[in-house]
Amino acid sequence: MAADQQEVTAWRPRVPGVVEVFHAHFTEYAYPMHVHDAWTLLIVDDGAVRYDLDRHEHGTPHDTVSLLPPHVPHNGSPATPDGFRKRVVYLDSSRLGDEFIGPAVDGPDLRDPVLRLRVGQLHSALARPGDELEAESRLVLVGERLRDHLRRRAEPVAPRRDPVLGRRLRELLDARVVDGISLEEAARLMHAHPAHLVRAFSGAYGIAPHQYLMSRRVGRARRLLLDGLAPGEVAPATGFYDQAHLTRHFKKLVGVTPGRYRSSAR
Repeated sequence: MAADQQEVTAWRPRVPGVVEVFHAHFTEYAYPMHVHDAWTLLIVDDGAVRYDLDRHEHGTPHDTVSLLPPHVPHNGSPATPDGFRKRVVYLDSSRLGDEFIGPAVDGPDLRDPVLRLRVGQLHSALARPGDELEAESRLVLVGERLRDHLRRRAEPVAPRRDPVLGRRLRELLDARVVDGISLEEAARLMHAHPAHLVRAFSGAYGIAPHQYLMSRRVGRARRLLLDGLAPGEVAPATGFYDQAHLTRHFKKLVGVTPGRYRSSAR
């Protein structure tokens, strides 16, 4: 395999519903298990990605559009010797609601040539400042086709595992993303043994509580970096102990350092 290569470009376009656009080329980098608070709409232009979503293995052939729902753990690694080149649009819930999470978990990879073409056209429009109206129009068509796919699956989908204790801990973590919370305090607030809390959360979501919290913090850091804040400012604003702490977790989940990510922004 060739020496590890990392190329990234990220930006926040002025298009309602688009949280972030992320283009990357990785040859050896592998994402650990993590979550996003937005929908991940992914196409791969070269190579392929192998990933696990909700404890099931998936892949991204060249003609596939992958849709990964928010709050559901996934990872990712190259499935070919030369790695992969991908383009991602992160979408908020105004474009796809939570009612589609179950169907997306059941089948995240969509083989639809029309959808694949439209997502590529969307990326082209998003990359051109001044073409926001075109990007919005193309996003409407993409969202409509995604919802058509997901609605066809909605009826037979079984409810996702979401035991009450795991859900309550997730809500607590969501409310304390920046301030954080110790396992002991969470156990006291929820009247549960710490070990039981960890097992309940991991069993419900397939990821440990600390991994979930770091994923949420890194997600917030990405937004602030694209807003122009320096890594030293972003670290305390997102709950990290210092810039080194931010850098360690950011590089693990994104593939590059916060400084390089910020400098890649359009």
